Amino acid sequence: MRERYWLFLVSVLLFVGGIGFIIAAERTRRTSVVPPSAVRAAAPVATVKQLMAGITGPAANVIFESVSVVVSLEGTKEKAPQNDEEWAKVETSAALLVESANLLLDGPRAIDTTDWPKMAREMATAGQAALKAARSKNPEEILKVGEAVNMTCDNCHGRYARNQ
Repeated sequence: MRERYWLFLVSVLLFVGGIGFIIAAERTRRTSVVPPSAVRAAAPVATVKQLMAGITGPAANVIFESVSVVVSLEGTKEKAPQNDEEWAKVETSAALLVESANLLLDGPRAIDTTDWPKMAREMATAGQAALKAARSKNPEEILKVGEAVNMTCDNCHGRYARNQ
């Protein structure tokens, strides 16, 4: 009789343990990260040159041209975004610069596995600094960050010819 109770108790414990494993597995499945390649709308189609001409270059130019100081015979003229709409344009361009760095590393666009990713990360870092400066509406920081963005462009174009 005692043997039956022990068998019944062991059976119940195994059953409850099995249910616990099933619940844990389901929770893990629900919270697991889906790889980015599984959620793509389409495979990458733009070339590096197209990304540079359509996203990276125009975004960098907005950052470069948003703040400036011109000294002439007529005096000093400072240029900076004057309203929320102009600051939003700089902020959007900074965000696009960061995102274009991601795109430059995607799929067949990664030219190599050493300098190319490093330079893309440097551009993303400079873009993030520009984004922070634009969000805080700080013209002095945009001017400083513009130099960092320019250096990432110059370094990359010095290593990789523009005509590729």
